Amino acid sequence: MLTTKHDDPNAKLGWGERLAYGSGGFAFNMINGIIGSFLTIYFTSAAGLNAGIIATILAVSKIFDGISDLVMGRIVDKTDTKMGKARVWLLRMTIPFAISTMLLFFVPKGFPDAVKYVYVFLIYNITNAVCLTGMLVPFYSMVGLVTADSYERGLLGNIQQIFQTLGNVFVNSTFVVLLTKFTESENTIYTQRSFTITIAIYCAIMVVVSLFCVFNTKERVKVGAAPDAPVGKKAPEKKENTMETVKALLSNKYWLLLTLGNFVVFTIIIFYSMGTVFFSQYVLYDMGQYSLLANAISIAQFAIMFVTPVMMTKISKEKIYTFGMLVMAIGFVGSGLFTAPVLLIISNVLKGLGVGLAGGMALGMVADTVTYGKLKTGVDTVGMGNAGISAAQKIGLGLGQAIFGWVLAAAGMDAALDQAGMHQPQSVSTAVTFLYGWVPAIMAGAMFVIFLLFYHCERDIKVLEQKKGIN
Repeated sequence: MLTTKHDDPNAKLGWGERLAYGSGGFAFNMINGIIGSFLTIYFTSAAGLNAGIIATILAVSKIFDGISDLVMGRIVDKTDTKMGKARVWLLRMTIPFAISTMLLFFVPKGFPDAVKYVYVFLIYNITNAVCLTGMLVPFYSMVGLVTADSYERGLLGNIQQIFQTLGNVFVNSTFVVLLTKFTESENTIYTQRSFTITIAIYCAIMVVVSLFCVFNTKERVKVGAAPDAPVGKKAPEKKENTMETVKALLSNKYWLLLTLGNFVVFTIIIFYSMGTVFFSQYVLYDMGQYSLLANAISIAQFAIMFVTPVMMTKISKEKIYTFGMLVMAIGFVGSGLFTAPVLLIISNVLKGLGVGLAGGMALGMVADTVTYGKLKTGVDTVGMGNAGISAAQKIGLGLGQAIFGWVLAAAGMDAALDQAGMHQPQSVSTAVTFLYGWVPAIMAGAMFVIFLLFYHCERDIKVLEQKKGIN
């Protein structure tokens, strides 16, 4: 067991437990990354479904996805087991998540088209709104339950981002290779057989790594206790109802700003994740370039997150996050302006640095917004607070997927051309380039300005603690 051998929520964690927590990010982000990057092209090029209809299904599904995050957050808040509030849900949901993901990439060929779309709607919502939510919300909540130390929370958030990035690098480097290995077609790698075998391999890895995370971490924070309660003091019996919790969150300006920021960042992430696939396929006409472009982002993101823990000793998490938005915006401007391979790689490196700076701070900042809200209102919102952030992230991912699908359909994308090994019309290439560069640049630039002007959570926590006489 790698779990740190103490129960003090304010004490430092050992590296074994830190890395065990981070491994959970590797597990779910592998699958989440595959869904984000390759699901649409699977539906269109392997299953032969219409991009516009698929986009609409994904967009409508986000309603259920967002609701399920809030429900799961409340479930986490109410859960009380020997394992704690969050880890038990990772244990319960990992195998259902693996099964539903495999079914998502297995649209039955013999079904009529109308039935196929119903199948996609049902399985997509089971996978995302039930199974992924049942893992993601508890996993994010663990940052505030494993430790109460602000630096440790920031470090855990940074470590899990490193592992998420490793998951991205692993997928970027192997997914297309495996599709190529298992395809039975001479014209395309996008066949049902190639996707079925490849997805099964990744799901098996996800289950093993998720269980490793569960059994090598420990929840120490007594949610519900007063902010200045002594270590180990039990939470009071009084439990806030759902409306009190929601009201507390909506009055928490920093939680609202961070929710917006996470929505934007994850919309951007899906734009470049899908964009790299479609850019390689329909602009460069060479899927062999996919790994190079995608890993330029992921490896830069991975590298910078070894620097951010040192930066946190000198600079606040929120300043690092804000600077990350600026770097990200510059990188996307480069993708909008340039097409030369070297310049594209440089632009993608900047994107990766920006995502690493912002993403590495996000989980620690969520825990800080929950702390700020508790100091201000007295209401604990660890489950619902993380659920709202998770909902914003998944809505951003889903909306980004939907927008991509709608734009591709409007640009005249024809799945039959892919299956025949032919090029899509130039309008599709132009649309992909716009979504890959300029739209994310505008979004990241706007978030940089907003956070620079209005986000000062760590400063205000210190002010509130001084007023309450908390050390």
